[in-house]
Amino acid sequence: MSRAARRAVLAAAGLLVLLVVFQLLLPVLAENRLRGRLEPDGKVESVDVSAFPALKLLWGRADRVTIRMADAGAGPGRFADLLASTSEADEVDARIGSLRILTLTFRDVTLHKRGRDLSGTATVTGADLRAGLPAGFDVHPVASGEGALVFQGTVTLLGRSLTGQAVVAARNGRVLLAPNLPFGGFLALTVFQDPRIEVLDVGARARPDGFVLTARARLRE
Repeated sequence: MSRAARRAVLAAAGLLVLLVVFQLLLPVLAENRLRGRLEPDGKVESVDVSAFPALKLLWGRADRVTIRMADAGAGPGRFADLLASTSEADEVDARIGSLRILTLTFRDVTLHKRGRDLSGTATVTGADLRAGLPAGFDVHPVASGEGALVFQGTVTLLGRSLTGQAVVAARNGRVLLAPNLPFGGFLALTVFQDPRIEVLDVGARARPDGFVLTARARLRE
């Protein structure tokens, strides 16, 4: 074998070794970086990042990300930032044991992302709902469908109880809250809106100790 051929073989072998090192090392570095971003928000149990070839991680891309957190707390803006950051991965599967947003605690929170499509679920127990509301308030879902969720609420003031209904609905990528009355849309309040995220629908299903919220959304281009 000529000297030039030996050099070519050595160069190819060196490149192969370097690629193997990158494939083993870069996911670990990406996992540590992601863990560092999540730890200020709560207790991280595990983070797994996979990409092939691993070099795509240098450009912030990943094939799959799996996250497990025992608990987390975030305001609506920070929560939107975390959702938007999933654009870096083709697939995301995340589970949070307990997530606190403002005064309300959500249990068994799951998030799944495929491409730009997001779906999630979260359990709200009766005890957590009562703890998150002012004294004298009682709220529970009574209907769900067509991208909307109807809540019935009762408030007790000065010994008298008042009952009414409100609709939480996905409209034009936002989540709106409005009285369940004719022309109630004129009194709608925006409870979630972010230019990076288009909310498609919201819903709920009952369970013995509360209810499970569901939602679908899409990351905007």
